[in-house]
Amino acid sequence: MGLEVPLFDLQPEAASVSPAPLAARMRPQSFAEFVGQEHLVAAGRVLRNCIDAEQMPSIILWGPPGSGKTSLAYAIASNTKSHFSSLTAVSAGVADLRHITTEASQRLSLSGQRTILFIDEIHRFNKAQQDAILPFVENGTVVLIGATTENPSFEVISPLLSRCRVFPLNLLTSEQIRLIVERAIKDAERGLGKLKLTLEENALDHLAVMSNGDARIALNALEMTAFATLPDSDGQRRITLPSIEEALQRRALLYDKSGDQHYDIISALHKSLRGSDPDAALYWLGRMIESGEDPLYIARRLVRFASEDVGVADPQALVLAVAAQQAVHFVGMPEGNLALAEAAVYLATAPKSNSLYQAYSQVQQDIAHSRNEPVPLWLRNPATPLMRQMGYGQGYKYAHDYPGHFVPQQHLPSALQGKRYYIPSDQGYETAIDARLKAWSTRRNQPQPGHK
Repeated sequence: MGLEVPLFDLQPEAASVSPAPLAARMRPQSFAEFVGQEHLVAAGRVLRNCIDAEQMPSIILWGPPGSGKTSLAYAIASNTKSHFSSLTAVSAGVADLRHITTEASQRLSLSGQRTILFIDEIHRFNKAQQDAILPFVENGTVVLIGATTENPSFEVISPLLSRCRVFPLNLLTSEQIRLIVERAIKDAERGLGKLKLTLEENALDHLAVMSNGDARIALNALEMTAFATLPDSDGQRRITLPSIEEALQRRALLYDKSGDQHYDIISALHKSLRGSDPDAALYWLGRMIESGEDPLYIARRLVRFASEDVGVADPQALVLAVAAQQAVHFVGMPEGNLALAEAAVYLATAPKSNSLYQAYSQVQQDIAHSRNEPVPLWLRNPATPLMRQMGYGQGYKYAHDYPGHFVPQQHLPSALQGKRYYIPSDQGYETAIDARLKAWSTRRNQPQPGHK
């Protein structure tokens, strides 16, 4: 048996690096180091002016993971004379909030110093916890900086939201990710400069693109690869494309099955189908499938689209959408992905009509806002002798007894007689339906034919 050498003996440089993750160590210490979000932090912007004037309002920073929300909060802290307290909503509770706000109140009364309270992932606070913050934000005891990846309109209570300005952050670009990575490689104090890293250009390109705008993912992958790469004879650690690919494993897909991405992407899929764009429909469908969305949820949305936006312009659309749902249920995933893709392409390329949707919407309106009229007697089924005596079914005309299996007859209540709900479009199969309805309408205005 060979002698086992401890991992840290092979890479003694690791012991000299701070135990904090690279992403935490490389947080900007000033706005000069801050990368991205120029619409917020560039000189002359509203938020930057407030920071420079030390007149900070309470704010909510809303953006995707790794876009710089926490970094921006710390940059604000380093540019203000306010006391800075931070909490993570995942682990903090009302007791923690009370402790901070009590100290903030004392600090304000004794020295006049304001307190900035930073709450990371504020969307994870429940209503009671958010209510606990509200009076201290309202009376100015603390200036709140909340950070969230979720839409504050849904996740932050209205009274608190009304007292905060919401500032959205954007995904970082690939060029901005490259800049952050390059800084980390060169920085010998907070970064990986002591390790003498050389990152091949194609590896850097891959890291910048596949991190998907998330600086934290890029820096974590870089750090993992750096310590997994042994130095060569001249002390250089050369990081290659295969090393970065192994560290990343697969692209970091930005998706949350219960958050904004879920609703944004299904909206994009629905609108791409409606816009008759099969390529965009396939792309958004793929984004959902590859991110792990429930395939039956996707199938349900396709079934809904078939009725709402295609309707009877192509009656086969609903058949195919339901078949896709059955196929996914029967064969499962990933084999079922092509059934969903087939349905999406069919729906995108089918003739479109929302006449069925409009017709039923009008029916709903009439049912909700008008008198519910009784069924005309001649349309009622005379199931008993008493019903027949009362006139149920009398005068009903059996359509199959007339030429063309059609006979003019009143089917709506008298108050709605002549009302039209369904008006076919000039798309697809509805052109044939429209011609048939017009022919029947003409016959309604002619003398009634006799029985066959």
